[in-house]
Amino acid sequence: MSVESSRTGQPWLLLIHQLPPKPAYFRVKIWRRLQGIGAVAVKSTVYALPAGAETQEDLEWLLKEIVEGGGEAMMCEARLIDGLSDAQVRALFDAARNADYDAIADEARELGRALDADRSEDKRAEIHTQLRRLRKRVAAVARIDFFGAGGRDVLEAVLDRLEARATENDGEAGASDTARASVRRALQGRVWVTRQDVHVDRIACAWLIRRFIDPAATIRFVPSKGYEPKKGELRFDMFAGEFTHEGDQCSFEVLLARAGLTDPALRTIGEIIHDIDLKDGKFGREEATGIAHLISGVAMANQGDEQRTALGGAIFENLYSYFRAQPE
Repeated sequence: MSVESSRTGQPWLLLIHQLPPKPAYFRVKIWRRLQGIGAVAVKSTVYALPAGAETQEDLEWLLKEIVEGGGEAMMCEARLIDGLSDAQVRALFDAARNADYDAIADEARELGRALDADRSEDKRAEIHTQLRRLRKRVAAVARIDFFGAGGRDVLEAVLDRLEARATENDGEAGASDTARASVRRALQGRVWVTRQDVHVDRIACAWLIRRFIDPAATIRFVPSKGYEPKKGELRFDMFAGEFTHEGDQCSFEVLLARAGLTDPALRTIGEIIHDIDLKDGKFGREEATGIAHLISGVAMANQGDEQRTALGGAIFENLYSYFRAQPE
């Protein structure tokens, strides 16, 4: 990193600080303040924010607080010359905000499970109260979402679905299906982005998107390094993407869950993709080896990603038809 007087590149504010070893609560306090203003660590004691009047004021107050607490700190405006690129730093911000949005979405899903277990009026009223709390948290995260992380769109769809379920009457036929459909509508008309040189998980995700989420979806294949996401894009199976590996789930499994797709045949395909992609034998699907060979053959015979997704998609379409015909 280096300070440069030219106007090229994204200007960043850097806070470089050193905290006293004690008291411990002071270190925790400063860390929480950094999280609260949306700063991300680019080195162990170097935090960055996009340059601007408000972000500079936030860092000035924090610098004062560090010094008054016995620490040392300095702030500078910098432009990145080598090492980290602007796109990589923006990806750090997006990853941090997506983690915030995902945490809220997890709470919303937990509320949904509680609602499934108790459909009383009191429980519904409680859910609405909790929803108002979660939406306030979304607004707070959005204030420090400097580059428009795509996770917010997914979260809003989850909250809308929960609100619809909390409002619906027990006797309303198909209400839950309507709620799931509203989630998928929020994912339509978008540009989906993934890494070039697609293989099994990305091919399966592309098929799932075009087959069950948005038949007219635009899918772009971009370099795995240095790609700068555009506002509103949804990335899958990419670092810091909106739909990517979570815990021990592959991207296809995550996409299934987030889109509210509960078809048992799709779940079975997800188990096969998991066993091929993660190689952990979690589901022990006997079909995994054969499907892996078929997809590898497609990849070897076709360099173009559109060709791979088209031919691989045909394999998953046939697989889906087979599992749909099997008794549950």
